[in-house]
Amino acid sequence: MPRRRSRLVLFPAAIFTLLIGPVAAGLAGAALPAFGYLPVIGLDHVSLEPFAALFAMPGILRSCLLSLWTGLGTTFLAFAVVTAFLAGWHGTRLFGWLQRLVSPLLSVPHAATAFGLAFLIAPSGLLLRLVSPWATGMERPPDWLIVHDPAGLSMMAGLVVKEIPFLFLMALAALPQVEAVPRMRAARALGYGRMAAFYLSVLPGLYRQLRLPVFAVIAYASSVVDVALILGPTLPAPLAVRILTWQADPDLSYRSLAAAGALVQLVVTGAAILAWWLLEKLAARLGLAAISAGRRFSRDRAPRLLAAGAMSLAAFLVLAGIAALALWSFAGLWAFPGLMPGRFTLSAWMRLSGALTVPLTNALLVAAASAAGAVVLALGALEYEVRAGATPTVRALVALYLPLLVPQIAFLFGLDILFIRLGFDGMLFAVILVHLVFVFPYVLLSLADPWRAFDPRYARIAASLGRGADAIFWRIRLPMLARPVATAAALGFAVSIALYLPTLLIGAGRWPTVTTEAVALSAGGDPRAIGATALVQALLPFAGFALAALLPALLFRRRAAMRAAA
Repeated sequence: MPRRRSRLVLFPAAIFTLLIGPVAAGLAGAALPAFGYLPVIGLDHVSLEPFAALFAMPGILRSCLLSLWTGLGTTFLAFAVVTAFLAGWHGTRLFGWLQRLVSPLLSVPHAATAFGLAFLIAPSGLLLRLVSPWATGMERPPDWLIVHDPAGLSMMAGLVVKEIPFLFLMALAALPQVEAVPRMRAARALGYGRMAAFYLSVLPGLYRQLRLPVFAVIAYASSVVDVALILGPTLPAPLAVRILTWQADPDLSYRSLAAAGALVQLVVTGAAILAWWLLEKLAARLGLAAISAGRRFSRDRAPRLLAAGAMSLAAFLVLAGIAALALWSFAGLWAFPGLMPGRFTLSAWMRLSGALTVPLTNALLVAAASAAGAVVLALGALEYEVRAGATPTVRALVALYLPLLVPQIAFLFGLDILFIRLGFDGMLFAVILVHLVFVFPYVLLSLADPWRAFDPRYARIAASLGRGADAIFWRIRLPMLARPVATAAALGFAVSIALYLPTLLIGAGRWPTVTTEAVALSAGGDPRAIGATALVQALLPFAGFALAALLPALLFRRRAAMRAAA
């Protein structure tokens, strides 16, 4: 047993290296050019000239403020909707219905959601077609700037509808740890309304479990690239988009400018997290004041209905967006204000069938490899916990969230420079490795709870019959947890399919996927090609989850009890 445990200790060590190494190396690789040191392009003296050039760029302050605004606004709206829905509807039939929808909603990639939302809310989109011309009198699409609006509201809407399922899933995992039901019963017995009981007795403990996921949402929303390219402002664009533009410029002198921008993006995200932390303190003071005032807030019917409407609207927009993608992918002539296309055709699919073969193959290959690697690492780490009797530490949790807390553009830019120096840029294993950095946290978070909740008596019985730790793992624990393992693999597959910036930067354009192709099509304006490509991207994660649901049934098709356990 000690020797086997010593072998398993390699898994936590490898995981810490995987999570911290690329982030640290990437930040270091961005810091040197940002301060004027990049010998390969003739910069061999440390200086602040890149920062001076950055702040001299037109609209740079507005780009920074836009990134700060979208990060905070997206997180506030998503967090407000999720907590209000939890407060008003926990334990109800509506809550159970939306709980079953959370995994499918979460699996839809950000880019596909953004395209679907654009097809809904654009001046010629489905929502305006629904009420035209009978209610609006419009026979032509209005000249309204909805998509790419200067304030970033459409981009924020696209982010909110995607971050709501993520925070909802994190809250569902944390609720059993805070004894929500007994706390709410006690508060209701004191006369508090349903929502007030949740906010004052449950949310303080729940939020401690949600703080890192909330910070991850801030980091992502303040530095997102793919959604910003599809829905965000263009003049000026958010900071992360401008950094990507400078990085791709054929003039190599822009590399130091992009590196300086990457560090400024890190500061902007840090400022957003700091602002949220100050809001936490303000909310805590307001909660204490509400408790001291003795108000019970028993009349909460209106906010409960508002919370249910907002949560349902988010789910509707994601699902309706996928339907819009499907319609456009098969649409022939579709003039405004017609609600349906004049005819349906396969021309878009026939035109793209050859063009999508390589991106689809690459996406499947990278996603399958990174998801498989993440599952192996997660199983090794969790099995080490079981055999060593270890418990997760705060340091381990922070390391797990580190790739999600640091803006992708901030460290991927430096990592790209490092890979170029090492000759790894554009290599398949480098793309898979970087995908693994982002996939692993989701896989471990998905698998940890069912693995730790596994009844230890099964292992004790097997040990009493002379079975060793390895046999218990392979013959008992792994088969009985086949369904959670398959679900975690499907989640990792979905995360990898959705990754845009790691594929684009580290792959150096040599490994296009359906995600990079879909985002590239956003500049072309062909809704049929966009609809077909984004629909393929959206359906791939569903296929992964369907396979995850089918696999345990196939493995244990002759063992009814094992099918029930799995």
